[in-house]
Amino acid sequence: MALSQRQQLLQQQKLSPQQIQMIKLLELPATLLEQRIKQEIEQNIVLEEAHSENEDEEPKQISMDEYLQQDDTPAYKTRLNHYSKDDRPRNFQISGGRSLQEHLMQQLGFRTLNDTERKVAEFIIGSIDNDGYLRRDLQSVSDDIAFTLGIEVEVDELERLLSIIQHLEPTGVGARDLRESLLLQLNSQNLDTEAKRLANKILADHFDEFVKKHYERMIARLGVSEEQFRSAVQEIQHLSPKPGNLFSEDSDGAPYIIPDFILEYHDGRFDLQLNSYNIPELKINRHYMDVIRQTHGKSDERMSEQEKEAVQFVKSKIDAAKWFMSAIKQRHDTLMRTMQTILDYQQEYFKDGDRSRLRPMILKDIADRTGLDVSTISRVANSKYVQTSFGIILLKSLFSEAMQTVNGDEVSSYEIKNLLEQCIAEEDKRHPLTDEQLMNILNDRGYCIARRTVAKYREMLSIPVARLRKEI
Repeated sequence: MALSQRQQLLQQQKLSPQQIQMIKLLELPATLLEQRIKQEIEQNIVLEEAHSENEDEEPKQISMDEYLQQDDTPAYKTRLNHYSKDDRPRNFQISGGRSLQEHLMQQLGFRTLNDTERKVAEFIIGSIDNDGYLRRDLQSVSDDIAFTLGIEVEVDELERLLSIIQHLEPTGVGARDLRESLLLQLNSQNLDTEAKRLANKILADHFDEFVKKHYERMIARLGVSEEQFRSAVQEIQHLSPKPGNLFSEDSDGAPYIIPDFILEYHDGRFDLQLNSYNIPELKINRHYMDVIRQTHGKSDERMSEQEKEAVQFVKSKIDAAKWFMSAIKQRHDTLMRTMQTILDYQQEYFKDGDRSRLRPMILKDIADRTGLDVSTISRVANSKYVQTSFGIILLKSLFSEAMQTVNGDEVSSYEIKNLLEQCIAEEDKRHPLTDEQLMNILNDRGYCIARRTVAKYREMLSIPVARLRKEI
């Protein structure tokens, strides 16, 4: 087959590096944007953080007469001025605390064990999860001990050492499952009441039925009254399903959410601002701009190779800095444009935060009003928050599908979810409403909804099925 050359004209759509950079910046929330800007400042030598112009000005000279005419009260007594512009609200920890493993190791030191037993027991403690459970079978632990420590230990010996660990604090630690943990906690107490003894029997012999809430069947098999059974269930409810949570590393406190927008409503008017408190302002270093200006009039013949390389390097960095600063500005404009459109669309909701006033809204509704692409609106709504007088709201949570009523009106799915929560809150807990009964209630109130939709909304609200909502 002969080789040949030919020209072909094709039209292709590709994203430029600037567009890719803009897309990546648009996806970042305020917390990550600050890190991205600081990273760019470190990588690009011509970029620097812009400071206030007042910092570069010479101190203004004040005459003695002007000084005497000022207020007698010094300014430092009327306002706090001991914060710098770099100050950020920080989540200070009062104490570091100890991990669950450290707490167990300390208690293990008071037990009489030889060196081999102590090493094996410490290995078992290291295998316990942060919530206090040992989720590995002892045979696998035995194999790991033989491979890691070079110690051959039988499963029976591991059971004995695990029993010692299970008697440490917090009670219930080292259990293999929920049933064992609850029994350990209950048996650590004095079973001096009928309710505790019955609770122990329920956990030991009828745990599966108890989890499935087959209460009537259990009452008949145990031969007790409903009041006695209720007292036993209350004893079980006082136990902790995750005994190690007290020492969990994640229990120090929830991280702060920095909102991307700040919305205020007063005197019937909205004031929307982009939260740029933690976002540094950027500028190009004057020194490098002067380098380009000095070489602007020189011809290539009058410049050495090192000067040419330096100028080319500085030019490329300046161009990259301008592209980055332009992308940041375009990001701000896109965010404000999108948020303003969402605000105009959901004005009734943003007045007081009543979720029943949320209008049905999908990404395409905002895209059509802004003239932006649906993917752009999705990037703006994802991981972005707005601070309002009634709380910090995730933008993505404002979007909901529309549902039809029997009158043909469109309502938000949030309205149906609120009604669903209300129905479940007011139900008879002895005979909770099934999904089909909830569907009939909603249909009677004028909402055309199927049973599978009720089940979907119930799961989105983290509400269990009727059988698991049953109470005695």
